[in-house]
Amino acid sequence: MIDFLLTAHCSLLQVKIMKEWLKSYIDEHIKVLRSVNQEAISHLIRMIKDIREQDGQIFVIGNGGSAACSSHLAVDLGKGASLGKKKHFRVFSPVEHIPWLTALGNDLSYDDVFSEQIENFAKEGDLLLAISVSGSSPNLVKAVERAKHLKLKTAALVGDKNGKLINMVDLVIVILSKHYGHVEDIHAAICHMISYYFIENES
Repeated sequence: MIDFLLTAHCSLLQVKIMKEWLKSYIDEHIKVLRSVNQEAISHLIRMIKDIREQDGQIFVIGNGGSAACSSHLAVDLGKGASLGKKKHFRVFSPVEHIPWLTALGNDLSYDDVFSEQIENFAKEGDLLLAISVSGSSPNLVKAVERAKHLKLKTAALVGDKNGKLINMVDLVIVILSKHYGHVEDIHAAICHMISYYFIENES
């Protein structure tokens, strides 16, 4: 039935090309996913667990698709991994505060939209997690610089673009691809691994 619907609107050649492209995309995605450093993810989970045990706060930041990923992780930790648990996560995604973000972007610059929010809330020992395919977004770089000045722990999920964050943070997880779709999807998968570790393994 699906093949009939496809051929009704596309030539057989177009269908063949589409299927080949989809297979190639999926094969490459699986290859990149299998290359993910599981030890580094385990280390990040331990960092996040330590922050929760110390009643510290986690800040998650990103731009574009990575902003959506940041927000999603904050929801999964703040709700899914907290409801009914002995310890709750104090997690905050500055990407959510649109009026504040636009005020900072308008009055200062877009480079300041995360660093200035972190300044208001962060204390020594908290964690900043930056999510970025390029690893070099100026507002993320500035936020990490501010976080280090405030003595926060820092981590980043990045793509394989030799970004600035790689050499700035305490822990980095590099996805071995420059393709935005693959990197963003695997960043989202890692965020689910983090969240579901706590959802499924801790009371």
